[in-house]
Amino acid sequence: MKFLTIDKIKQQLRLDCTCEAELLDMYGNSAEETLASYLGYTGLGKVQEMLRDFDYHMPDSLVHAALMLVDVSYQNRSPISNQNMSVVPYTFDLLVKPYVKL
Repeated sequence: MKFLTIDKIKQQLRLDCTCEAELLDMYGNSAEETLASYLGYTGLGKVQEMLRDFDYHMPDSLVHAALMLVDVSYQNRSPISNQNMSVVPYTFDLLVKPYVKL
């Protein structure tokens, strides 16, 4: 992970244990890559390119959005569920939209 940390992810998910570190790391990497794609970055180094554009300090709203993606992935580990599935909340768009590359 480039800007998320296991500690931040655990705080978001309200986890106290040291379990599932590999899974949380995968979710964190996926969230960073998804966020970079959503913002308009492409290629294998898109997360690093995004970080350079922000002088290696991600705005809190983008960190928040990435943590929301981790939370959705953690809570909905399978595409099959007996619960109603829904899209990432509208809040995500509000947090990210000002930073989308045009």
